[in-house]
Amino acid sequence: MLVPPPPVPSGGATSTSFYERWTKPAIDRFAAFVLLVLTVPVLLVVALAVLITLGAPVLYRQRRVGRDGHVFRVWKFRTMHPDRRCAEVPVPVERRICHKRKDDPRHTRTGSLLRRWRLDELPQLANVLAGHMSLVGPRPELVEIVRLYEPWQHERHAVKPGITGLWQVSTEPRFGLMHEHTELDLAYVERVSLRTDLRILLRTVTCLLARNGR
Repeated sequence: MLVPPPPVPSGGATSTSFYERWTKPAIDRFAAFVLLVLTVPVLLVVALAVLITLGAPVLYRQRRVGRDGHVFRVWKFRTMHPDRRCAEVPVPVERRICHKRKDDPRHTRTGSLLRRWRLDELPQLANVLAGHMSLVGPRPELVEIVRLYEPWQHERHAVKPGITGLWQVSTEPRFGLMHEHTELDLAYVERVSLRTDLRILLRTVTCLLARNGR
C-alpha cells in the first residue's frame, strides 16, 4: 500500500548520498542483527511480563508510513489493556494535539515501564532487518495522520523512519505537539550523515538514562 504524497515543493531534499544509499542500510542491518542477538534475554523477559499482565499475543502490528509513502507494519510489544471499558473515549485523529499521553488509562504498569525505557520498541529491530526502518530517522507515522499532512510535511518520507531520531531525543515541549515535530524531521533529512546518526544514538542513550526525551 502507498500513501501518495502531494508534489514535493521545489528546493526539498531529494538527493541521496552514498551514505544514505549504501553505508547506512548496511550499518542498520548489521547493528540490528547484533542487537537482536544481544537482547534475546531482554526480549524473553519482556515477552513473559507482557504475557503475564496482558496475555497472548505479546506483540502487535500497526500500519505506519515509511520511505516514499510506502505503508508497512511496525512491530511492538503490547503495553495497553485490551478492555476498552478502562479507557477514555478515543480522540479522533484530526483532534489530537500530542502523539503520546503519559496518563493514558489503557496503559498497564508493565506497559508504562516498557514505554519509559523504550523496551516496547525492541521488536522494531526486526523492521530494520527487513529494510522497512532504520536505527535513526523520523518517527514512523500513522497512516491516518499522514493523510492530514500539509504538502511540505511529506518531505520527511524522503528517508526511512527510525527507531530513534531528533524528535525522540528532543525535550522541548513544543515539539510534543502533533505535526510540529516535522520541523525536526526535515532538519534530519537535510543533514543525514554518519556523524549525525552517531550523535542521535548517543543522545538516545543519554535520554534513556536520564529518563527524558520521547
